[in-house]
Amino acid sequence: MTTATQTPAGTAEGHIDPAALVASVVPVQTRSERPTSFDPSDFGTPTGREVNWKLSPVDRLAPLFVDEAGPEGIMRVEVSAPDAVEQLRLTADQAPRGEHFRPEDLPAALAWVHEPEAPLLRIPANVELDEPIVVRLTGTGGLAHAHVVIEAQPNSRGTVVLRHEGSAQHAQNVEILVRDGAELTVVSVQRWDDDAVHAASHQARVDRDAKLTHVVVSFGGGVVRVNPSVELAGSGAEGRLYGLSFADAGQHLESQVYLHHKGPHTVGDVLYKGALQGASARSVWIGDVLIGSDATGTDSYEANRNLVLTDGARADSIPNLEIETGDIQGAGHASATGRFDDEQLFYLQARGIAEDEARRLVVLGFLSEIVQRIGIPELETELIEAIERELAEGAAA
Repeated sequence: MTTATQTPAGTAEGHIDPAALVASVVPVQTRSERPTSFDPSDFGTPTGREVNWKLSPVDRLAPLFVDEAGPEGIMRVEVSAPDAVEQLRLTADQAPRGEHFRPEDLPAALAWVHEPEAPLLRIPANVELDEPIVVRLTGTGGLAHAHVVIEAQPNSRGTVVLRHEGSAQHAQNVEILVRDGAELTVVSVQRWDDDAVHAASHQARVDRDAKLTHVVVSFGGGVVRVNPSVELAGSGAEGRLYGLSFADAGQHLESQVYLHHKGPHTVGDVLYKGALQGASARSVWIGDVLIGSDATGTDSYEANRNLVLTDGARADSIPNLEIETGDIQGAGHASATGRFDDEQLFYLQARGIAEDEARRLVVLGFLSEIVQRIGIPELETELIEAIERELAEGAAA
C-alpha cells in the first residue's frame, strides 16, 4: 500500500520549512499584511470565519459576493458642485484611478471590475470651494457597483458629501487623493431604506502637509459596512476620522477603520460614537492604527464609544495599535460601551427635568460631539433632527 503525503507549499520534498508551514495555516492578523487584488477570483467567498468578516452578517451580505454586473439605472446619481470642480469619467487604466486604491475583499474587487467608467471629482490646485460638492445616490432596488475617485489637487480646499438613500444592494469603492498642502473633508451619509445592503471601501492617501477629515454617518439600511482606510504618506500629513451611528432593531452598522502613519510628523485623530436601541440592534467597530518605522514624531489617538439604550442591543468594539518606532510624540487607544450614566440622569432630574427628557438630552449630548465636527450647518441640523426622531420612535415602541 502506498501512502500519499502532502508537502507544504514552498518546501522541498522530505523537508518541512517551519516558517512556510506556519504561514500556510495561520490567517493574516496584522492589518497592514492583508492581501489585495483587483481580481475577484483571488478572494474566496466570505464564510464569516475570516478575520475581516468574523463580526459581519455574511448571509445578509451575500448578494454582494456574486460576480455579475447589476442592471443599469439601479442608482440615480445627482451631483451638485461649484463650477470650478472638474468632473470626468475614468476607465480602469486611466489615472488617477487605481493610483492608491487596492481591493482588500471580494465586494471591493467586484466593484472595481464592474464599474467600467469611474466618476472623478477633482478640485483644481489652489482653488477653495465656497460650498460643498454634494453627490446624492438614490437606490431603486437591485445590485449596483461603483468606484468613485475624489482628488484634491495641491493647496486646494473643499468638502464632498456622499448621500445614500433608497434601496439597493450596493458595493462601493471610494478612492481619495489629497495632494500636497490640500485640505479635504469627505462625509458619507447612509440613510438607506430598511432593506438596503451597503458595503463600501474608502481608501485615501494624504500627502505632505495635507489634511483629510473623513466622516461616516450611518442611520439607515439593513446592513451597512463602511470601511475607511487612510494612509498619511507625506511629512506633516493629518487625518481626522470621525463616525456616528444609530442602530435600531434588526440593523447592523459596521466600520473597520485603518489609519497608517507612514510619513514623519503626522497627526491622527479617530473618534467613532454610536447609539443602539431595540432588540437585535448591532454595531461593530474595529480600529487599527499602524505607526510605521519612518513615522517619527507621530501623534495619534483612536477611540470608540457606544451607548446602549435598550436590552437586546449589542456593540462590538476592538481597538488595535501597532508601533514600529519609539520616536513618537504620543499614541493611544480606548473603547467604552455602556448604558446611561446614572449620575448625569440624577443631575438633570434633580433640577426638575423629567426622566424621558433627561435621557434625550444625554443621548444628544453624547452624539452631537461628532455632528458638530462635520462643519456643514445644514447637514448638522438635519442629523440632530434625525437623532431626535430616532429617540422619539424608540420611546414610542
